[in-house]
Amino acid sequence: MSDDRPERSAVALKYDKDKPGAPRVVAKGQGLIAEQILALAEEHDIHIHQSPELIEVLIRMELGEEIPEALYRAIAEVIAFAYGLKAEREQSNQ
Repeated sequence: MSDDRPERSAVALKYDKDKPGAPRVVAKGQGLIAEQILALAEEHDIHIHQSPELIEVLIRMELGEEIPEALYRAIAEVIAFAYGLKAEREQSNQ
């Protein structure tokens, strides 16, 4: 039995708003490694954003590399969305 689905990819970014610099690639992988990255994100309640266009660029980057300036706006929108979700959850838990 063959599986015609494309292999899954995942990239984890880390952004520290208290330190200078752009978000960095801290983990990346395809197949089983991607599944493990996604499982860890879910386990730690980290926002997962699905974007084939972003993953296509990010998966080519080196670990530890800052995202390129061309992606600042797209990544900033994802980060802002994730912070907004976190704030909503914290507010609803009070």
